[in-house]
Amino acid sequence: MVLQRDIPLKIWGWSTEQDTVEIQFNSSTHQAIADNTGYWATTLPPIEAGGPYQMVIRSTDSTITLDDILIGDVWLCSGQSNMEISLDRTSPLYPNEIKSANFENIRYFEVPKTFNFKEPLKRIDGGKWTKTTPETVLKFSAVSYFFAHEIHNTYDIPIGLINSALGGSPIDAWLSEKALRKFPEAYQQHKIFQQDHYIDSIKQADHKRIQNWYKTVNGQDKGQKDHWESKDLNTENWDKIQMPGFWATSYPELQHGIVWLRKEFEVSKTSLDKEAKLLLGTIVDADSVFINGSYVGHTTYQYPPRRYTIPKDLLQEGANTIAVKVINERGRGGFTPQKDYKIVIDNKEIDLKGSWSIRQGAKADPLAGQTFVRWEPGGLYNAMIAPLMNYSIKGALWYQGESDTGKPEKYQELFTTLIKTWREDWNQGKFPFLYVQLPNFMQAKEKPSQSNWAALRDAQLQTLEVNNTAMAVTIDIGEWNDIHPLNKKDVGHRLALAAKGLAYGDKDIVYSGPQFISQEIDQQKIVLSFDHIGSGLTSNGALKEFAIAGADKNFVWAKAEIKGDKIEVWSPEITNPKYVRYAWADNPEHANLYNKEGLPASPFKTD
Repeated sequence: MVLQRDIPLKIWGWSTEQDTVEIQFNSSTHQAIADNTGYWATTLPPIEAGGPYQMVIRSTDSTITLDDILIGDVWLCSGQSNMEISLDRTSPLYPNEIKSANFENIRYFEVPKTFNFKEPLKRIDGGKWTKTTPETVLKFSAVSYFFAHEIHNTYDIPIGLINSALGGSPIDAWLSEKALRKFPEAYQQHKIFQQDHYIDSIKQADHKRIQNWYKTVNGQDKGQKDHWESKDLNTENWDKIQMPGFWATSYPELQHGIVWLRKEFEVSKTSLDKEAKLLLGTIVDADSVFINGSYVGHTTYQYPPRRYTIPKDLLQEGANTIAVKVINERGRGGFTPQKDYKIVIDNKEIDLKGSWSIRQGAKADPLAGQTFVRWEPGGLYNAMIAPLMNYSIKGALWYQGESDTGKPEKYQELFTTLIKTWREDWNQGKFPFLYVQLPNFMQAKEKPSQSNWAALRDAQLQTLEVNNTAMAVTIDIGEWNDIHPLNKKDVGHRLALAAKGLAYGDKDIVYSGPQFISQEIDQQKIVLSFDHIGSGLTSNGALKEFAIAGADKNFVWAKAEIKGDKIEVWSPEITNPKYVRYAWADNPEHANLYNKEGLPASPFKTD
C-alpha cells in the first residue's frame, strides 16, 4: 500500500475486547487498547516519502506482518463512469503507454462497489493494492492513472490511488445523511430507502418486469426461430438500410424489441487462417454478433465499444456474412454514427459501413428503465466513502455530473456541500479538491440555445468559489456521439497541472485555461476580462461560439476578437448589448479560446 507522507498517520483495526495491540513501524513502537466493540486505533508521527517499509501488528494471540509499504501521496478518485473507465476500454489510443506501464511506486486500490442507507460503514468488504504493470494497469481508472503517472514522474514520489467511483451515480448518492438534510427531497428519498422491504419490493418488481420483457421478445423472435444468423440465408425480401445510423430515421415502422441486420463482405485468400478483430462502434442497446453463422460475441448495454475477436478458422475466401441481433429496449435503436465499423486482419481493413439488410424479429413496447437502488441519496457515501475516512490522503479527484444534468440549478449547492462535508469528515483541513468539468457531448446546434449541460458546467465553474479547488476544462476533448469520450490522457494531464499548481505549490505552472472575470459595455461592444490567461489569450482561427444579447436575452452569434488580454464581442444585430455567452451549448464543437499554454477557456455566461 501507499501511506500519506508528512502528516500524522492513523492506523486502526479490530481485535478482541480490551485487547492490547502493538504496532511496530519505522523503528518505533506504538500501542492501542481495543474498546468494548474490539475497535482500536493509534496515530503514527509524520514520515517523509520513501520505503519500502514493514509494519508488524501484534495482539495477544496473533501477529500480522505487512510488507512493501511506501510513503508518498494518496489521492482519492471518485465520481461516476468517466472516473471508472479503465485503460482497457481506452487501449486503442494508448498502446505504447500501456506497454511501458512498469511503475512499482504507482499503486492502485479499487473500492468494492456497494451501497448502504442505514449507517456509515466502518470497513469495506475486500479490495487490494496493486502495483502498476502492463497487465494490471488495464484495470486501472484511465483518468487517475494518467494523473498519477505525471505526478510521479514530476516529483519522484510514490503515488497511491484509491478509486471509489460508480457509473451513473448522481452527486447526492455521495452525500452523508447529515449533509442531505439541506436537500429535503433527497433526504426524504434517503430515509425511504432505509427500509429493506421497500428496496426488496423495488428489486423484485424490476426483475420480474425486465425478465418478462426479455422472455417475451426472445420467445417471439422470428430471427432466432428461423436462424437468421445462418451464412446462406436468403435476404432478398429484407429491407435495405445505410449503416451506421438509427433505423427510426429510415424505417419509423420498426419498433422496439429485436431487429436483425446482415451484410456480406469479401475476404481474400491472403487473409485466411489469421485471427481478425471486429469493431462495431457502439450499438443501442444490446447485441449478439455472428460471422458465417457462428457466434463471436455480445454486449448487454449500449455504451461499451464493441471489440470482438473472429477466430482464424471462421473466415472463408470470397463471400462471408455478418449478422447482428440487436435488442432495443427504448430510444432510437441502431449503430452509433461516426464510430469504427470494420474488420481488421493484420494491417488490412474490411469496411463494414454502407448497405445492410434489416428486418424486425420481434416487436415490443419500450422497456421502462429500472430503479438503480445504488444511486439513491446517501447510499454510496455510507458504503464507499465513510469507510475510507481514517485513511490519510493528499487530496481528491472528482469526475461526475452527467447524471445531474436534468437539474443543473441544484448542482452548485450540492457540489459545494459535498466538498465541505468530505473535508470535515476526513478531518484533514481543506485538502485540495480537483475536478473535471463536463466535456462537449451530443449533436451541435445551429443557433444559440438553452442547454442543461452548459448550465451544469457553469455550476461547476461557480464551485471554484470554494477554497483550494481547481477545475480541468475538457470542452475540446469530448465526443458528440459518446458520453464516455476515450481521450482520458489529456484529462489526467489537466488534473495533474491543477495538482502541481494547487497541491504542490508550483508557482510557475499555468494550471487552468482562461476564466471569465467581468464584462464592460463599450457602446455596441462588450469587453471581457479573464483570469488564468497565462502567456496570453489565443485561438486557432477566428474566435467561435460567442453569442451576444440585449436586455431581452435573445442571443445571436457574435463576432469576437482578442485585444491584448481582453476580448471584444459585438454583433450588428444587437445595438444595445447587455450579455455574452461563450460555448453555451451541449456540444460547442467550435469552441477555440485558449491561453498560449494550450489550455481551453471554460464556457461561461455574463447574464
